[in-house]
Formats: sequence, C-alpha cells, structure tokens
Amino acid sequence: MDHQPKFFENLSGTGKAIGVLTSGGDAQGMNAAVRAVVRMGIYVKAKVYFVYEGYQGMVDGGDNIVEVSWESVSSILQVGGTVIGSARCKSFRTREGRLQAAYNLVQRGITNLCVIGGDGSLTGANLFREEWSGLLEELAQKGKIDEEAVKKYAYLNIVGMVGSIDNDFCGTDMTIGTDSALHRIIEVVDAIMTTAQSHQRTFVLEVMGRHCGYLALVSALACGADWVFIPEYPPEEGWEDSMCVKLSENRARKKRLNIIIVAEGAIDCHNKPITSEKVKDLVVQRLGFDTRVTILGHVQRGGTPSAFDRILASRMGVEAVLALLEATPATPACVVSLSGNQAVRLPLMECVQMTQEVQKAMDEGRFVEAVRLRGRSFENNLNTYKLLSHKKPDAELPKTNFNVAVLNVGAPAAGMNAAVRAAVRVGITEGHKMFAVIDGFEGFARGKIKEISWGDVGGWTGQGGSILGTKRTLPAKYLEKIADQMRTNNINALMVIGGFEAYESCLQLQEARSRFEEFCVPICVLPATISNNVPGTDFSIGADTALNAIVETCDRIKQSASGTKRRVFIIETMGGYCGYLANMGALAAGADAAYIFEEQFDIRELQANVEHLTEKMKTSIQRGLVLRNENCNENYTTDFIYQLYSEEGKGVFDCRKNVLGHMQQGGAPSPFDRNFGTKISAKAMQWISKKLKETYRKEEGKVFANTDDSVCLLGMRRRNLVFQPVAELKTETDFVHRIPKEQWWLKLRPLMKILAKYKTSYDVSDSGQLEHVAMHSPKEAETGAI
Repeated sequence: MDHQPKFFENLSGTGKAIGVLTSGGDAQGMNAAVRAVVRMGIYVKAKVYFVYEGYQGMVDGGDNIVEVSWESVSSILQVGGTVIGSARCKSFRTREGRLQAAYNLVQRGITNLCVIGGDGSLTGANLFREEWSGLLEELAQKGKIDEEAVKKYAYLNIVGMVGSIDNDFCGTDMTIGTDSALHRIIEVVDAIMTTAQSHQRTFVLEVMGRHCGYLALVSALACGADWVFIPEYPPEEGWEDSMCVKLSENRARKKRLNIIIVAEGAIDCHNKPITSEKVKDLVVQRLGFDTRVTILGHVQRGGTPSAFDRILASRMGVEAVLALLEATPATPACVVSLSGNQAVRLPLMECVQMTQEVQKAMDEGRFVEAVRLRGRSFENNLNTYKLLSHKKPDAELPKTNFNVAVLNVGAPAAGMNAAVRAAVRVGITEGHKMFAVIDGFEGFARGKIKEISWGDVGGWTGQGGSILGTKRTLPAKYLEKIADQMRTNNINALMVIGGFEAYESCLQLQEARSRFEEFCVPICVLPATISNNVPGTDFSIGADTALNAIVETCDRIKQSASGTKRRVFIIETMGGYCGYLANMGALAAGADAAYIFEEQFDIRELQANVEHLTEKMKTSIQRGLVLRNENCNENYTTDFIYQLYSEEGKGVFDCRKNVLGHMQQGGAPSPFDRNFGTKISAKAMQWISKKLKETYRKEEGKVFANTDDSVCLLGMRRRNLVFQPVAELKTETDFVHRIPKEQWWLKLRPLMKILAKYKTSYDVSDSGQLEHVAMHSPKEAETGAI
C-alpha cells in the first residue's frame, strides 16, 4: 500500500505533562520502556514525571512524583526490574485514594499517564480515567482546586504497556519481560541437562505462571522436554500411566535424562492442582528413577533484559508517547502491543476483558476455548509441542514412501539444529523417510547422505552451530553429481536451512530443472543466518542469538567506559552488507551512533557525531558507544573512524576499538531462535507434505513439481508466516550486496537516533490506528502467526 509518509514533527507535546509509572510485578525491560517514554516525551517538548512506587506513589504524592531530565534515565537500559519501583497499592482501590491521586496529578498539571504493568494495573488506570471528571468536581467542591483547573485538566489520557513475564495478556504476542524470563529458564535447563546426563536423572522443573502456561510451554518446546503441565491444557484422565510409559520408553532408547516442566498453576482435568512434588513422587514410586525437583522462583524475574525485550520496550515506549499526543477525549484508553513484528494499539478494556475470559473458560473447564482465547501464537506453540514430543508407535504412522532430505547451507547460525530436529520429527510423523545431508551441497555431491531417525535428533534444540555441518558452496558446479545422488537415494523433496547462500542455491536448482528432472521436486528454504539478510523475511534463525551476544558485550564495554570516564568505544559487528546487527544492537545497547551500509554517510556526518559526543561529555554521562557494520563503507574503516575520533576528541575524550568477530556466530541458541526455528521448520515440513501429495503422478509413480510455487522460502512478514516462491523474490533482492532491497528495520533507525538525542524525522504512518482485538478462527492458527 502506497501511503504518504506521515511524520510526527507536527505532533507537539508543548504544554503537556506525562507521568510514567510501573505497577504490579516487575519485569525485565520495564526500564527500557521508562527510558523510551522519558526521552521521547522530552524530545517532543513535553514535561515528563516519574511516579515512584506505582499507584502508591501517586496517592502519597510529594517526592514520589518528580519531573525528570534526559540524563535521569541514563544507564538503566541494561538493568532488570524497575528503577522507579513498583508496589501493590490498597488505597488506590478506594475512591478516597484515587481522589488524592487526582489531586497530586492536577497540582503538577499531569493529564497524560503511561502505565507499565499487568492487567490489574491497567484496569485500575482505566477506572481512574473514567472517574477523572467526577474526581475533579469533588476536589473543586471541597475547595482543593479552582474551577479553572477543572476546565483546564478536564480529561485524563491513558496508554498502557504490558510488563509481565507470564505473557498472560490477550491482544499482544509478547509482553515486556517474557523473552528475558525464558532466557533465565533456558540457562537453568541447559545447566541442569549436563548434570542430569551424568547421573541418568529425571528433573522436574517448576516455572512461574499461576494462570498462564506460556513460559512452561515455550521452555518445553525450546529444550525438548519429555512432558509439560500447563493450566490451559490439563492432561487427559490416566495421564500418570501415559507419562510413565513415555519416560521409560525414552530411557529404553538410551536417553540418559528426562526433563518434566510444570507451570506453578498446572491443574488436572478436574481442576485439582498438579504440583512438582506430586510429579516427582509419582516418577519415584512407579519407575524408581532418581528424580530431583528444581523450583526456579524469582530467578525468572531477575537479571538483565534480553535484546528482544529492550527493543520491544523501546518501540512500545515511543509508540506510547505518540498515542498520548494523538489521544482525544473520545479515544478509549489503549495499550500498545506487538502483533507479529508490528506495533499496534488496542482498546485497553477489550484486551482486559478477553484476558479475564480465558480465566473464566479455565474455571469452567472449557479448556479448548481457553487455548483459543490465548491467541494464535499460544495455540501454535501448543500444536507444535504436541507434534514433536510424542512419537507414535511405528504401526500407527502413515507410510507415504516419500524420501525427504534436509541440509544446512552457508555459515553456521544458532537454531539451525532446532530446525533440523523439528523437520525430521514432523517428517517422520507425516510418514516420510527422512535423510540428513552432511556438509551442505558439497557433501551432497560426494554422497554424504544418510537416513536419520526420531531418536537421532534428541537433545538438538539447545546445541549451537550446525551438527550436520554446513558449507558455503553453491550447487551450480556440482549439479550433475547432486542430481545423481538425488536419483540414487530417490529424494522426493528438499529442505534447505541456511542464509543467503541457501536462497541462491534454490534459485540455481530451480533454473537447472530444465536440464535435470531430479530437481523437479518440492524445495523449501528456511532463512537461518546471523546477518538477517535474506529477502522475504523479517527475521532469520540465528539473528536473535547474535544480537544478544553483541548486546551482552556492549553492556560490559559500557561498564568499563563509565569506570574510566570520558571514553568512547567503537565496536565493529558482522553482517556482511546488512546493517541489521549494528542498527538493532545499537538500539538495544543504547549506543550513540551506528554506521551501516544502507544509510550512506560522509565526513560531515562523522564530524557531527564527534561534536555530539563532545557535548555529551559535558553532561553527567561521560561515555560513548558507536557501532559500525563491517562493510558499511570501504574507506571509512573501523581503524579510520577510531583514528578520526581519537584526533578530534583530543583533550575531551579518548577512544578504544573492539572487533567482535566470530563470537557473534557461536553460543547456545536463544529461546527465540530455538522456538522460531522449531515452529517454522514444522510448518515447512507440513507444506512439503502437501506439495508431495499435489505433485505425485500416480501413473508414472513419481513426484514431478515444475512450477514456481514448488520452490518457496518460508519467512515471517509483519504478522504472518508466508511461503514465497524464490523466483518472485528475485526482484526484491540486491544480489551484489546480498541484501533485500527494502528492509523493515530501517524504519526503526530514527528511534535509535531520537533515544541518543539526535534531531531526526520519524515516519509514523504505520502506527496510530486503533484496532480491535480480533478473535481468530481455529483455521487461522494453522495459516499464520508465529
């Protein structure tokens, strides 16, 4: 859709005052949201106030409500929890309490509130807004404020952001803090796995989620747990027997450990609680396995926010300020949230009502309905988990007589193994014979191909790199040999997991179809590269893990810089010509600038950046951080920029440089990459099965697929997962620089500049429309979202 860009320059906050508070349970990333609200607020010339200790501070007033400056939110981006405090507040639940809170806000002229919290906090905010004019009337009658104040501050605008590690709020795919909580859980599970394997133990892990099983479900998906208990999907009658059978079968298959994940609110189908102790006793009594319980507790709320949460919270914070500036007395209170990769605004009460509907459905035993109300992302997770965790007995599996091969191409990316595991297991469930190709197309040409079973891929989700081995070699020079191997092994479909090379390889195979009939089979590409430079998708498997590695290093470097004072660090990131890692890393680490190939820069801009840092050194924030993509400019190298900054900054700041290198490719995959890889791979395998059925020619007894739509790339576009023919993606690709011609994240570039105090223009055409919470049909869960 071609729209005229709409810029927010004409939205002025002059004369407006915004209060920001965090309420309810804390969540990592709340500080990033607070920082974004404060800086965006000040940027649009509004006054911004901290309200300390949540609603309690609003009721108590005094020093709890303070005007803040740009520097007040420096260095909080990487801190977990909330620096402005949060408290449960009884008095705000009474009208007297709210009357006092209204008085305290009017005294300071605050009529815009940004509330970061869970559904309870947001419901409270909405009630306050509805009562506002009545409260002001009452204050006027009591003589506390004059009639002019009643008129001047007649309306209260409210925007909510959901900060909750449970991800229990309907209408948003991810709440602030969920991804970080998953990081904590997965760190623990990975650590426990090594000790469990040493002793052949069973571990029962209890994770948070009193009313919502999201954390339990996704961590079970991400670590390949043997069994998971969640409140929305209680096990069927007789689950004790089936669980014990599954555990002993796994042991019989030489699996040395069992992991069972229990959400703290898990129940059986009679609404009776299932506790971790109960599960442990059951395993010990029935199977005699050495079993231990680990309750994760508040560890999940702690620690530093992940890159995903920092970016999410920063985007939401800026969006919240825009929503407040555009709010009128007629617009309902809204929450800013995430749908797929799109920031959206939804009416606050619609979301709250739907969230309460889930609880009601669970209380009344309508569990299928509860899962559907949770939203398509939750439903997708559950369906994928069910597909991958339980192997049906061979006798029950369909037999299709199709052979499907899986291979990795390009550089290694964390999450590739999770994708291979999902492909193999879904393929076997669908009745195919699965083959693994070792070392990419080079290995394929040499005949390095073997059948792979369900058990062979056990424990793969948490492994970094590529277990199958991967090479950058493209198939063009081995076409004949590869065709031979496909014929010898009777391969009827290919799944290629990798980066730009994987996409190019499939284009080559498609072009070679006229010469080699062997390539006339369904082929699916799954984007997996840390650079996130594959056309047709917003995200690639592996990019989130790399981003977290960059952000973690930047945090440490910033700490070292604040210790020495007046120091600027220049950090070089990978990514080829794609600036995704540099730009998003800069946004998540709170950098001052990021140099990328997509946005050409010259010496004047470098000069402006140096001057900007010189100004910054005069304030209380005496450190700088600059990221540079490795190929952003062939002449302005990292060394050149380092020397320029050193020379120009003489006497004001000194400089250090750091090239991050291959540490960005390594490490255990992040929860996001494990989950994303698993889900898109399962979906791709189902697509392959469908295509195999469509293209099978009975009379000849073979598969023949020759159309463009039989070679597809599965990518995430805005809100949906879409299969796109690689031939159609050619027009969207810059093959010289190996990047897509249009990249969504460039729209977030001004965000990074605004938060680093640069004047810039920000296109807000995408935001601003209030949508309604869509109830999706069960069909939609299969087609779209992550």
